[in-house]
Amino acid sequence: MSHQLVVFDNSGVLVDSETLGNRVLAETLTAEGVPTSFADAVEHYLGKSFADVLDTVRRRTGTPLPDDFGARFHARLFAAFERELAPMPGVHDVLDELDARGVPYCVASNDTTDRIRVTLGLTGLAPRLADRVIGADQVARPKPAPDLFLRAAAHHGVAPERCLVVEDSARGVAAARAAGATVLGLAVLTPRARLADAHRVLCSLAELRALIPSLCAAPRPSEARP
Repeated sequence: MSHQLVVFDNSGVLVDSETLGNRVLAETLTAEGVPTSFADAVEHYLGKSFADVLDTVRRRTGTPLPDDFGARFHARLFAAFERELAPMPGVHDVLDELDARGVPYCVASNDTTDRIRVTLGLTGLAPRLADRVIGADQVARPKPAPDLFLRAAAHHGVAPERCLVVEDSARGVAAARAAGATVLGLAVLTPRARLADAHRVLCSLAELRALIPSLCAAPRPSEARP
């Protein structure tokens, strides 16, 4: 099947933020009296919405976090982003290939819309993607529910099964499959085994670019959204 819309997760797929995000989360939780290593953060919180992270912390540790935890975490995170954040290697080549073929693409992430746009701006991707963002605050249920991908498909007038999703978390893979989309797992920080339910697992965006000619086609005029 030729896919007519490519839907990217943001963190760890478009922007190289998962390492930074999980490092800062571990540091901030530890400072709150919840000892957390970087490996702990990746194991328990990678790919979750911030609300789900807070819920998981409470369930795992029994420690209630203060009301201003989110504000302080995000302040530290955005400071780290301003110093260190970069696009994922090969992302511009992938977007160039999709543009050349007339294949539309967008972002659907468990991050908030504001956080997605901040990271796109810091990495120079905003001109290409900032107006194509669907964040967890725009749907009733974040991943692993299919809502984000169903919204992306409906917005672009493409059937969910014609969507190709690129994800780096098990929750994202589950959400894409629940929506009926084809999903490629991107195993950079995430262990390959955690992405085993993806239709295919890739190790880099260079692999994705090589697959685009065989997986994607621009919508025909008769299939485009009115």
